[in-house]
Amino acid sequence: MPTQAAELVFDEATKLYEGRGEAAVDRLSLTVPAGDICVLVGPSGGGKTTALKLVNRLIALTSGDIRIDGTSIMDHDLTELRRGIGYVIQQVGLFPHMTVGANIGTVPRLLGWPKRRIELRTEELLELVGLVPEDAKRYPAELSGGQRQRVGLARALAANPPLMLMDEPFGAIDPIIRSRLQDEFLRLQQELRKTVVFVTHDIDEAIKIGDRIAILREGGRLAQYDTPAAILEHPADEFVAQFVGSDRALKVLALRRLSELPLRPAAEADGAPSVSADTTLRDALARFVAEKTEYLLVVNGDGTPAGAVAREDLLA
Repeated sequence: MPTQAAELVFDEATKLYEGRGEAAVDRLSLTVPAGDICVLVGPSGGGKTTALKLVNRLIALTSGDIRIDGTSIMDHDLTELRRGIGYVIQQVGLFPHMTVGANIGTVPRLLGWPKRRIELRTEELLELVGLVPEDAKRYPAELSGGQRQRVGLARALAANPPLMLMDEPFGAIDPIIRSRLQDEFLRLQQELRKTVVFVTHDIDEAIKIGDRIAILREGGRLAQYDTPAAILEHPADEFVAQFVGSDRALKVLALRRLSELPLRPAAEADGAPSVSADTTLRDALARFVAEKTEYLLVVNGDGTPAGAVAREDLLA
């Protein structure tokens, strides 16, 4: 497998369980371009986690195929396949009797990396996920839930896999920490550009995280697969429209930032509250309402004025 990112293709992938009349995953076909995040979302019984586990053969395909960079998963040695795929789950799954450093180094050890190389990679990953080198000597029980999730992410990245599978990785975390972990993950993705399949039940998380979203119906049938903006602006049918929510127009605003707008002269917002140019249009609209103002001063990262935005600009 390549080490940077891999194209992932579901080709009529189907999973049937004996004794069940309906498929768990029904002829799922979609392509995840190398370096993209594909979010699987849908109601309970939609086959999201089943589809994810088909990729690393934790669940066996009934029919169809799944290919990683053009090679069927069935043509890979099972052990090598799994070692080449990062896997992160909601419960994290850290080994409680092993230190953080030992947990992160699990796959590199299995691959026979030299001890010093593993130590250096562990230090690098701890820094990447926002932890400190001293954390390598701690045990999972000594960490907060958010810290354990960071370690789980570091462990999945340890051998630099081209593909990562993430099954509701932030689902059991309180909302504030969850938002920070999402932001941290997106920052890492900007740097590392892995191919990621990410399962969530939360459409807002899907919109924030995904380059592409696959909405599954009950029975594991694909309802729509497209970019977040395209799904919000052009839902394929009533099921998709209801699933993404009646506030989808507001959700679209969360996909754009003030820096993308043609701004007015800064002088028009003289004395008005200031916001960062990186603020989403949805957050800017909330600020307009909270501040009861008609204008906001938009500032760059260094605090210098970038221009002004009027409430009517957003409403337009």
